[in-house]
Amino acid sequence: MDQVKKFLSYVEIKTKITSVFPFLMMMAYLPASGYGIDALRSAVFFCGMIMFDLTATTINNYFDTMKNSRTLQFERRTAGAITIVLLAASAAFGVWLVILTDIVVLLLGGLCFLFGIGYSFGPAPVSHGPYGEFISGFFYGIVIPAIIMYINVPGELLRFSVSPQYLSGTVYIAPAIRLLLVSAVPFCLTANIMLANNICDKKSDVEVGRYTLPYYLGEFSLYLFAILYYTAYISVLVMVALNLLSPVSIFLTLTIVPVQKNISLFFKKQDKEETFPLAIKNFIIIYAAHCFLIFSGRYLSDRMW
Repeated sequence: MDQVKKFLSYVEIKTKITSVFPFLMMMAYLPASGYGIDALRSAVFFCGMIMFDLTATTINNYFDTMKNSRTLQFERRTAGAITIVLLAASAAFGVWLVILTDIVVLLLGGLCFLFGIGYSFGPAPVSHGPYGEFISGFFYGIVIPAIIMYINVPGELLRFSVSPQYLSGTVYIAPAIRLLLVSAVPFCLTANIMLANNICDKKSDVEVGRYTLPYYLGEFSLYLFAILYYTAYISVLVMVALNLLSPVSIFLTLTIVPVQKNISLFFKKQDKEETFPLAIKNFIIIYAAHCFLIFSGRYLSDRMW
């Protein structure tokens, strides 16, 4: 049991909500929009996504502990072996998904792989610069929903063909715009978790050569923290107005009461142990309500019609 706890701590299992909730949101959104779900493809993608998220976290922790005072939960050899096993598992699920789909998934998966490795490794790690919030928001908030839509609704978002003579691809504008609107909530919420983390760690990050976004924005980083939440709410209202979500989703605005309370507390004090969890709470509050309301909207529509 002690080894299990060490493993869960090493992979930072609590942070995997950033992967799980975008997946759940798309599993709610696709049926609500009249699309079907391929159970096998979705399950394989989910397993591969989680495995790779765990891999990226262990790589980040492995190399971070070489530069700071933190220690790994395991001996370095054991920690490295765990990372290799997780990477192999994620690669296996990735290959399986490509076999079930096509080369587009391979290209998008390869892009995610480069990001995951480049987050903390290489000459210019993403985590050491001022763009980590937006890159993580892009991959968790846009790329993951895009892959889920592509594997479940082939040809709806884009078409890609390969021949000995040429490569060709077509992106359909209307579905792409809808996907971007749907992705606004996961983009903003994911970016905000990293932003809150970097705000709390600003001083210690500078000491180890990390100059993240809060270092450059200063006090404005707190205002950006609030703005990203408000943007998520506005995006939902826009989607309801455009009939992309059921009117039931308007009730998401009720969650702004506890969310605003947590924003105010974070404005007063930025501490990794005391107030950073407020960003996690806001993430769960908004996301859980958002997914529930999308499911509920589809159920009510079926009952009414």
